[in-house]
Amino acid sequence: MLCKTGVIKKNLSRRFKIKTVFGQDDPRCMEEVIVRRLKHSIENPNGGFGELPDVIFADGGITQIRAVQSAIQKVNDGEKLNQKLEIPVFGMVKNDKHQTRALMDDQRRELKITPNLMKAITNFQDTVHDTAITYHRKLRDKQITKSALDEIDGIGEAKKQALLKHFGSVEKIKQASEEELMQVKGISKSLAQKILGD
Repeated sequence: MLCKTGVIKKNLSRRFKIKTVFGQDDPRCMEEVIVRRLKHSIENPNGGFGELPDVIFADGGITQIRAVQSAIQKVNDGEKLNQKLEIPVFGMVKNDKHQTRALMDDQRRELKITPNLMKAITNFQDTVHDTAITYHRKLRDKQITKSALDEIDGIGEAKKQALLKHFGSVEKIKQASEEELMQVKGISKSLAQKILGD
């Protein structure tokens, strides 16, 4: 998620599918994403990823800070740059309710932050959280859609999309009657029966 002058720029936000990390390893996933994100901005500063960041806030403590710093170092080591990247990295210190109460540097020093900055950080975290939830729901729905419709002989991508557009979800498709299914363009009586498992 990218923020400029305290304003979240959703058009410059990106989601990445992890390619090099297998299993649950948040710091390594974060490192991979940061490397890829920075490389995109270096290779095409006027492109869809925008300019290089002035600062990076990691949603976590020293482990996440070091993961981001490692990513920056990898980019410095691997890219031919006129000037090495020197991007400050700060972690977010949480209270016992998992709410951010301060920022921390790579020496574990907590930094005082103004109410306005705290408000911006909270807004930033909420937006990232909402984006992540929406993304995971889409992935889950895609998986459900794939397992439910793609294995039916005679249902291609166009008919699948037509069904989803008409009914709104796979669950509602399953609950539909044969006659209701046949109202969708391209769905014959025999296809409707296959969908219902008759």
